[in-house]
Amino acid sequence: MEIREENMDRKPLIFITNDDGIHAKGLETLIEILRPAGRLLVVAPERGQSGMAHAITMNRPLTLKKIADEADLAVHVCNGTPVDCVKIAFDYLLSGGEYPSLAVSGINHGSNSAINVLYSGTMGAAVEASFYGIPSIGFSILDHAEDADFATAAHFVPRIVETVVREKPDMPLCLNVNIPCLPVEAIKGIRTCRQTRGFWREDFERRQDPRGNDYYWLSGHFCNAETAAGDTDEWALAHGYVSVVPVQVDLTDYRQLDAMKNWKL
Repeated sequence: MEIREENMDRKPLIFITNDDGIHAKGLETLIEILRPAGRLLVVAPERGQSGMAHAITMNRPLTLKKIADEADLAVHVCNGTPVDCVKIAFDYLLSGGEYPSLAVSGINHGSNSAINVLYSGTMGAAVEASFYGIPSIGFSILDHAEDADFATAAHFVPRIVETVVREKPDMPLCLNVNIPCLPVEAIKGIRTCRQTRGFWREDFERRQDPRGNDYYWLSGHFCNAETAAGDTDEWALAHGYVSVVPVQVDLTDYRQLDAMKNWKL
């Protein structure tokens, strides 16, 4: 895998983060995949930050510690959220200097398809990085296991990264990539698609601690609102495809906006 900066002989600067924490296997895999392609700057949370979405830390100080400094690889750990990691990298470590050519978040342990994109710390970081005018990609696999098999992801990540660099898309660009939990030979291909409309219905199991105090354990299930649609990320994943969804932050409901023009407010 080779990515060259335009009109430059040196490797490009690539930023990497995640939401599963500095010790996650998915982050380790992503570093291994991208290390031959560029100079890597890694800033990741010190612990798991799943479900943190676009949260930022405002009520306590952030810490930043460099834990690796090798040729073409600098790794920092931050005590904040995934978005904190992006902000402190771009606005402090890289302040006044070179911005990365690419930002990559992941590889997340677990799906970020459909409405999960709103809850995901992985995608929160990817979206934040796109604000700096560079292409960003969030990668996830459909396996929550701590020791998940990333062989299939390792096959498709370089292909998607190389395509983004080659195509030079208009900015901002943020891609939400989800990879089925299947061997490489069972994957049917890569599909660009849209986010599935749906929602989560949570279940809260009430338990008691040894002192008789109630606490609640969260679980739930995803309700697909368009099971028959064949152009969504959920359909693609269910049928053995890698899904690629371009995402944006404009949450305006333009259909309602048009209707509201007739309101007498």
